[in-house]
Amino acid sequence: MKYDEIDQLRTHHPAWALLRSNNAALVLSFLGRVFVDHNAGDVAASVLASELDEELYALNQRLGEDRFPKPASEYLDDWASPERGWLRKFYPPGSDEARFDLVPAVEKALRWVDDLRTREFIGTESRLNTIFELLRQMVFGAENDPDRRLVELRRRRAELDEEIARAERGEVTVLDPVSQRDRYQQFSRTARELLSDFREVEENFRRLDRNLRQQIAGWNGSKGALLDEALGSRNSIAESDQGQSFQAFYDFLLSHQRQAELTDLLERLREIDEITDQDDRLARIHFDWIDASDRTQATVRLLSEQLRRFLDDQVWLENRRVFDLLRSIEAKALKVRDLSSPVTMEMDDTTVSVGLPTERPMYRRPAVTAIDSAQLQEGSDDFDSSALVSQMYIDREDLLRRVWNTLGPRDQVGLREVVVGAPLEQGLAELVGYLSLIEPGLAVVFDDQEREQIAWSAEEVERVAELPRVSFSRDRMETS
Repeated sequence: MKYDEIDQLRTHHPAWALLRSNNAALVLSFLGRVFVDHNAGDVAASVLASELDEELYALNQRLGEDRFPKPASEYLDDWASPERGWLRKFYPPGSDEARFDLVPAVEKALRWVDDLRTREFIGTESRLNTIFELLRQMVFGAENDPDRRLVELRRRRAELDEEIARAERGEVTVLDPVSQRDRYQQFSRTARELLSDFREVEENFRRLDRNLRQQIAGWNGSKGALLDEALGSRNSIAESDQGQSFQAFYDFLLSHQRQAELTDLLERLREIDEITDQDDRLARIHFDWIDASDRTQATVRLLSEQLRRFLDDQVWLENRRVFDLLRSIEAKALKVRDLSSPVTMEMDDTTVSVGLPTERPMYRRPAVTAIDSAQLQEGSDDFDSSALVSQMYIDREDLLRRVWNTLGPRDQVGLREVVVGAPLEQGLAELVGYLSLIEPGLAVVFDDQEREQIAWSAEEVERVAELPRVSFSRDRMETS
């Protein structure tokens, strides 16, 4: 990192400001216990103020009455102020009571302070094994050569066969206590970091939504372009690298098979006697993951609903502006209706253009050019005449036959499905032929709200056309 970047973080980052605060110990201990240890989010202001009041009373009794003189509510408002930014204060829809949620910066500060403590045991073997496993997944996951993949798969199978053979002979190799503690330490740290990552993912979603609202508020273009930009930005949240990774994790965690496997593994982990200092909270860490991911999903749904209402408000304001203009025109018309002098206006080019017959030019006989055909000579027939007969022709009957065959007994079929069954052979001309099909009993439906891509090959070059979603459906009125 460069000097300017570090200086910018030192000046503006909430985590750095928290570590420099005089009340850093109170903030980290209280917020860490309430939000991080209990995996809580969206705590009501009255509940949080009550818990902080008890915390302040206990500390003042032990450290002195003037150690924390302000009321609990003032401390919470101070921590949620823009200058601090350690808590997020908001009002849910339909509620007049404020709620608080922890920001990711506080968890970063908590992890940094936790790393300052001296660790009696620092494992390295498990992390090295993790590095090797991740490297194998990345390298062989990107390998498209079947021979190399077969070599790796046979190597794994040989290792499994050897381990199975040893187990059949009664030779079972177990991890020693040091290796168990090493792996448990890494598991515990990774599981807790994953919980804090959910809060940061949720904050990133809010930041994307906030940027989109700012763009909509200052929009000067048309409504169609605004909706296209809004929907594209909303899709980009889900289709971003972070959105795709979160969705893959959420689907993986919601699998009943995975949940049962995680529960069984965590229960068997507690039965290992070599790990004496196990954390009780890790026994249900997968349920904490599900709760945190559900909160993130709920945040995305809430942001989508708020964005829809925001767009509805924008449309309502635009319609109101149109009605105000109409009322203004009506009011001005009523004012000038009773005026003694008529209202006049000047217009340019109101005269009628007159063309007299005598102004037209007289007929002139066209000049005749003599053609000398006496010097014609026989040409050569040694040339490629395929260009005369290889003109492109789109057989509409063939296109209709493909559509009807793909449609079958169904009521509707998409153009993409038709093209998959019968790829385009004549490129864009054939695609336009599909779009212009007119046949009794068959209707071509264009959905401007959805987009799709149609691909084909032309002269060994892959070409792609992006167009609204096109479907072919049976026209019931025509068939009846």
